[in-house]
Amino acid sequence: MRHIILSKLIITADLNRKEARAEDKPMNILITSISKKVPLIRAVREAAAKIKGDHQIIGADSNRECVGKYFVDDFWEMPLLSELSEQELIRFCAQKQVDVIIPTRDGELLYFAGIKERLRREGIYVMISSFSSIQKCLDKLEFYTFGRDRSYPVIPTSLNVSTLPYDRYAVKERFGAGSSNIGLNLTVEEAQDWAKRMRHPIFQPYIEGSEASIDLYVGMNGKVKGCICRYRELTVGGESQITTVFEDEKLQSESVRMVESLGLYGHVVVQVMMDRDGAFHFIECNSRFGGASTASIRAGLDSFYWALLESQGIHLGSYSFERKNGIKMVRYAEDLFIEQ
Repeated sequence: MRHIILSKLIITADLNRKEARAEDKPMNILITSISKKVPLIRAVREAAAKIKGDHQIIGADSNRECVGKYFVDDFWEMPLLSELSEQELIRFCAQKQVDVIIPTRDGELLYFAGIKERLRREGIYVMISSFSSIQKCLDKLEFYTFGRDRSYPVIPTSLNVSTLPYDRYAVKERFGAGSSNIGLNLTVEEAQDWAKRMRHPIFQPYIEGSEASIDLYVGMNGKVKGCICRYRELTVGGESQITTVFEDEKLQSESVRMVESLGLYGHVVVQVMMDRDGAFHFIECNSRFGGASTASIRAGLDSFYWALLESQGIHLGSYSFERKNGIKMVRYAEDLFIEQ
């Protein structure tokens, strides 16, 4: 009996040593399409700092003059995806010893999802969902159909405004996220006219009320590790400038259920409209880190840290999620001075 107990202690100690060694491993992290996403870069750096080692943050963007280049350890003027072969990407990652890739732009998600298994065989981990899951999220009509068929409270969406019996409408581009060229609070005639200036218009009822985002982290086991709701109090260009964390058990539960059924992985943002009667309507789901998702990190959703741990084969079961409510984030311009 003593021998069995001693053996168990040795096995447990060995597992703990393996986990400690994994957490001590230095990593080179490539963040793509950094643009001016300074808060995101800082969040990744803070997450990496929780893991022992001399980690390097490499930023990539097709614009050599992007603001984000001044906040990373190394910068890559990345070719356009239409000009970037899989082999060239792998060569760059091998040269820079890249361990983890974090894509940040809708337009590159399918590219990285399509090659993530090949990259994994090369020892490169990509924080991204599967190709099919991302497709469902990028296509607002497909997202609606998926949600409707499973009785989620998704907002009605159609290619033909005449099939939606409402008084006022919103017109959006069918593919991708964001508020580019969106038309709001329109009559039928105005909506039809607005749609003429769009490439792939879809129609939705216009809902008056509060706008919210739900940030979630889905682990490699397909289960949500943590979930944070936040009101979008001031939005500019589709990105929250003022956002406040709140708690709503029903909204959180439905968001978790939907995201898990979509088969997503990593950081996910669900956009919601909450009408004047208190009902909520899922608008879209973004399978990437959002512009104001740093508020949720501050509130306890440690997405980048969890992703880095999982990239090293560490299970998240022993890492807790502790929610902090009542946090308001205000985004503002800041100056950086460089001595030349």
